[in-house]
Amino acid sequence: MKNLKMFFFKILFISLMVALSMKGSGINLEDLQNFFHHNLETITLLSFPLLFLLTIYMLSRPKPVYLVDFSCYLPPSHLKVSVKTLMEHARRAREAGVCWKNKENDYLIEFQQKILERSGLGQETCIPEGLQCFPLQQDMAASRKETAEVIFGALDNLFRNTGVKPGEIGILVVNSSTFNPTPSLASMIVNKYKLRDNIKSLNLGGMGCSAGVIAIDVAKGLLQVHRNTYAIVVSTENITQNLYLGKNKSMLVTNCLFRVGGAAILLSNRSRDRARAKYELLHTVRIHTGSDDRSFECATQEEDEDGIIGVTLTKNLPMVAARTLKINIATLGPLVLPMKEKLAFFVTFLKKKYFRPELKNYTPDFKLAFEHFCIHAGGRALIDELEKNLKLSPLHVEASRMTLHRFGNTSSSSIWYELAYTEAKGRMKEGDRIWQIALGSGFKCNSSVWVALRNVKPSVHNPWEDCMDRYPVEIDI
Repeated sequence: MKNLKMFFFKILFISLMVALSMKGSGINLEDLQNFFHHNLETITLLSFPLLFLLTIYMLSRPKPVYLVDFSCYLPPSHLKVSVKTLMEHARRAREAGVCWKNKENDYLIEFQQKILERSGLGQETCIPEGLQCFPLQQDMAASRKETAEVIFGALDNLFRNTGVKPGEIGILVVNSSTFNPTPSLASMIVNKYKLRDNIKSLNLGGMGCSAGVIAIDVAKGLLQVHRNTYAIVVSTENITQNLYLGKNKSMLVTNCLFRVGGAAILLSNRSRDRARAKYELLHTVRIHTGSDDRSFECATQEEDEDGIIGVTLTKNLPMVAARTLKINIATLGPLVLPMKEKLAFFVTFLKKKYFRPELKNYTPDFKLAFEHFCIHAGGRALIDELEKNLKLSPLHVEASRMTLHRFGNTSSSSIWYELAYTEAKGRMKEGDRIWQIALGSGFKCNSSVWVALRNVKPSVHNPWEDCMDRYPVEIDI
């Protein structure tokens, strides 16, 4: 397609040069008109190949995908919990015999408290109602209630802000990793909003914290096939049913990090929506290293020695994450980096391969390719590592750190809370490029790249509007 574009530009350029040269040489334009009149059939016949190629190009070129708006769920204030309150809940659950049969396991409480104190989470993250009462309510009804409140809260606000009617939605993609009831969450949305009968709906499960970018990529592919329509992507995770009640330390980590949250995103391939859209999708890059056993097993939902279900995080996780991230960066780099950085990377690669094997790999300066970074708020260690490896400034990772502090790890939706933070700060300018990057079980590392189509202002009911004056905050190390 690029060669075809160049062909059209060359023809236009040559035609312009011919017209200018004829004008400069004194050729009579009236004679030229007579020539075209008497040779109309020949000219028309010769034009058919050009028109044919132009038609093929117009029909086969990728359709632009616009992000009209998005909405992040803001949990009600009564769901907020401090670290102290969380520890009290844990102790009460132990005393009631809910969590641990052996009441001598006080060290497990201390273990969780240490993680929380170093996690980067603040005092206002939210857990669902079912985990704030005793006895705990972890049944299907409580889990459905949490997920319904999150999804419908985000969607209601999205429909209000955009003015789009549910009947106009042609594509629906929902992702929730560990909570996948029957009927599906996608069907729950179809039923609630009475979406049309021929809607193309998908429900993605078991794909971890990186599933939000996967859902965007899936919607992008469907928008290339189905013309003149809207797509909605919903990213969330359920906390109620996934609280681990056992004694395995590696499984207790997720209890300390994950919190209530979700996001709904409205995409469009309609050219008339460009005028009101916030962003245009430029690239999506998906890397899956699950063919390697260490990658596949580093984050696994399974039963512990007492038969209690939880998610095990192995010691290989940091190494696997670093390797998968490296592959993603190597794939994304040629698409977004300026030529200077590409050449520097290539020269270093040749030197290392043929002359100096001890030479360190060249890390491209992605600050030359992006103005904003939305790094999945999976935990303080993850943000620290990416800040160091990509040589980012504290300002570049501010949105990620503040999202982790205010909302915790909301899984696949965290990158949207970060984008909302950047908008609320008034930092998003026309032409700014955004890199959303997320990692998840499997093991996967996925990226999406957007460009701002205008100076973006925060939408109504932005999740940060009630606390923006307090952020950023200092986080104790």
